[in-house]
Amino acid sequence: MKKGLFITFEGIEGCGKSTQARMLKEFLINEGKSVFLTREPGGPKIAEEIREMLLSVNNKEMLPQTEVLLYMASRSQHTGEWIIPELEKGNIVISDRYYDSTFAYQGAARKIDGKLIDTIRRYATFGLVPDLTFLVDLPEEIGLSRILKKDADRLEQESMKFHKRVRKGFLELAKKEPERFIILDGKKSINEIHHDVINIIKKELNK
Repeated sequence: MKKGLFITFEGIEGCGKSTQARMLKEFLINEGKSVFLTREPGGPKIAEEIREMLLSVNNKEMLPQTEVLLYMASRSQHTGEWIIPELEKGNIVISDRYYDSTFAYQGAARKIDGKLIDTIRRYATFGLVPDLTFLVDLPEEIGLSRILKKDADRLEQESMKFHKRVRKGFLELAKKEPERFIILDGKKSINEIHHDVINIIKKELNK
């Protein structure tokens, strides 16, 4: 199905993954690569509309079951409309979050059964799996301290216990799939993390 390279960035709120995704895109473009940068939840119009619903602080009554299905619905549209076509062109796709976030947030933190999530995931993503996933690991206290309370979305406003479970969930995922995951030290400087990312990417591109 795909010819390109699919790279994802994961991590808790405020870990710096979005910055690293943008910096990687700039590096790869300077190297002459065709790169497509996107994010989740979101992407195409339908997925962005679902994003607004998911992250709105006005939807605090949202049930975990509704939440997981909306994330997967957004992801399905995103994958089918944007990601797979870009990969089929042979481009490098970088996504700021993908399905690992659902296992961490709705699975580990909301305690929705992982097997159920995996079943929905396979269907929603057309079986697509990232080639490489960077997990920017950072203590939740540091990550959340970087987010202004007035700007916090529905997920960012969750309790510290919730975010501790999210971080733990990400680390468990990385342990299960060490061939796909690269854990980055989020306490390092932005440039130090970027340097680590570039070293890994250079090896990946030379395979």
